[in-house]
Amino acid sequence: MRHGGRILADALAAHGVGRVFSVPGESFLAALDGLYDLGIPNIVCRHEGGAAMMAEAHGKLTGRPGVCFVTRGPGAANASAGVHVARQDSTPMILFVGQIARADRDREAFQEVDYRQMFGGIAKWAAEIDQTDRIPEYVARAFDLAMSGRPGPVVLALPEDMLSAPCDTPDLAPAPRPVAGVSAAQLAAITDALAGAERPLVIPGGSVWDQGDADRLARFAADWGLPVAAPFRRQHMIDNRLPQYVGDLGVGMNPKLGQALRQSDCILSLGSRLGDTLTNGYDLMNPRGQGRRIIHVHPDPDEIGHLWRADPGIAACPRAVLAALSDAPAPRRWAGWTADLRADYEAWQTPRGTPGAVRMERVIAWLTANLPDDAIITNGAGNFASFIHRYFRFKRAGTQLAPTSGSMGYGLPAAISAKIHHPDRTVVCIAGDGDIQMTLNEMSTAAQHGAAVIVVVANNGRYGTIRMHQEKHYPGRVSGTDLANPDFAALARAYGGHGETVTEDAGFAPAFGRALAAGTLAIIELRLDPQALTTGATLDEVRAQGEAAQGG
Repeated sequence: MRHGGRILADALAAHGVGRVFSVPGESFLAALDGLYDLGIPNIVCRHEGGAAMMAEAHGKLTGRPGVCFVTRGPGAANASAGVHVARQDSTPMILFVGQIARADRDREAFQEVDYRQMFGGIAKWAAEIDQTDRIPEYVARAFDLAMSGRPGPVVLALPEDMLSAPCDTPDLAPAPRPVAGVSAAQLAAITDALAGAERPLVIPGGSVWDQGDADRLARFAADWGLPVAAPFRRQHMIDNRLPQYVGDLGVGMNPKLGQALRQSDCILSLGSRLGDTLTNGYDLMNPRGQGRRIIHVHPDPDEIGHLWRADPGIAACPRAVLAALSDAPAPRRWAGWTADLRADYEAWQTPRGTPGAVRMERVIAWLTANLPDDAIITNGAGNFASFIHRYFRFKRAGTQLAPTSGSMGYGLPAAISAKIHHPDRTVVCIAGDGDIQMTLNEMSTAAQHGAAVIVVVANNGRYGTIRMHQEKHYPGRVSGTDLANPDFAALARAYGGHGETVTEDAGFAPAFGRALAAGTLAIIELRLDPQALTTGATLDEVRAQGEAAQGG
């Protein structure tokens, strides 16, 4: 006989779970006891949103569901931010939520929530385990669903009396993964469609991607002379130094790459949903009249035809299709078209100077030139991230952890998760001053678990992205975007880490060296000029553009 918490822990161990992330609660004490019994490490966090984001980042890093435990009511509400990231980023994840005792349902008991309703719109599956003897069944289904088709989050609620009840149910072994493959007819449909194209573009996608996939994509693109454009925050899917890489499609994209997307007559999507961020809000291509042939390969058949009329549409694992394509002979080559797009990318890499003594373009250029190829870069959301997109060259798969959902505060929890999983690799979180303060309390988690992350804080004293839009649409009418910030370097020291403030470009490289040598969590605060707003315009320039648009 085992109580439900031990049955749950045994099920997690059977599915290869090596650690969980949590904020503990009295609603799942039996689960904590089960984790203790098996010695499964429990990374205790300071906020449920941070815990869920760490689990989501673990899913990106491993291709297996990251696991998070939170308590009922407020804990679940806080964790929903990480569930939303997992949904929009197509990341496998399982969130376990404590729940009230079954006998108290529908009385608005303390912290009672219907989790099927709460998470029904953002999780692949949200359920509640009512019977202790069904725990292995529910857990097995959760792992299968989190990884099947388009990966994503699953939420399971755990009534506390169900979890503490004894039971003699047997364990359930994990099912074998479905056999991935591509038929000869599917491969021929892709090559025939490409053969008729004059200006094709390859766009990979999805969160589950490893170095073998990156190598196969590079070989396929080189053999066929095809250009590869990464979706928003998926730049690590191919070595950016290769001549076939032509840039990223997303917020702050190279306008010439955007025009290439508009002009392309054939798109090979290998797992990308080709959504609004990639298409500049459907301005560059629109489902109402897509104006080009789309070869849409996606693991979820429901995505094919959801936005775009695919010709052909292939419901298959994009990684398996890529493996087949990388060994297939090219029907023709598009080396000239690819070389032109690469030249546009190289020109876009030339820094445009921003105002101030510390300039983000120089910081990012130093990082891309000096970090090891396997260094992991994380970020949340804000204008600061556009400098990463434009100037950093990702060299290996799994080195970019960034939310395609645009979630602020993601970078620090993701960095902590990455450093715990890869303690031997350099992990750098690049954050804005508003962005970092969404989850700054997780510095305590980093200190407790020895995660020696280096956080570079771009401090311009405002929510830069919102200020940019404010100046474009309501120039000069500033409300709610200025920030009073702490001394970030002093905060790092308060958490037992290393902290420095950089006020000029020349100070960054030695400061980074000291942060790395410290072997602890570290913050390097960059004091930016308030005029520094985007990679292409100052605050005053954006305001002038807004005034001109209104005057017109």
